Amino acid sequence: MNAIRATWKNGQIVPDGPVDWPDGARLLVEPAPLQDEEWADSPEAIADWLKWYESLQPLVFTEEERAAWEAERRARKEWEKAHFDEHAEKLRRMWP
Repeated sequence: MNAIRATWKNGQIVPDGPVDWPDGARLLVEPAPLQDEEWADSPEAIADWLKWYESLQPLVFTEEERAAWEAERRARKEWEKAHFDEHAEKLRRMWP
C-alpha cells in the first residue's frame, strides 16, 4: 500500500486523491510536517522552532565515511564536468 496525503476537515480525514487500499486496511495517521508557506511566525512559533533547532546533534563522520563522501563528491564533479557541454546544448535548444 502506498502512502497518501490528506487533510483533516470537520473531524474527518479527507484524502487529496484516490486511495487504492483494501476495505478494512489498518492505518497509521500522524500530522505531516508543515510546508514553508504554512510556517507560523508568531513569537511562540519562532521559540518552538529555535528549541527544535538547538536540539539537533552535529553530523559527525567517521574517517571512512568522510573519505567515501569526498570520493563521491570528486566523482560527481568529474561527471558533471564531462557532461557539461551536453547539458548546456540541451538547455540552449530549450531556450533559443
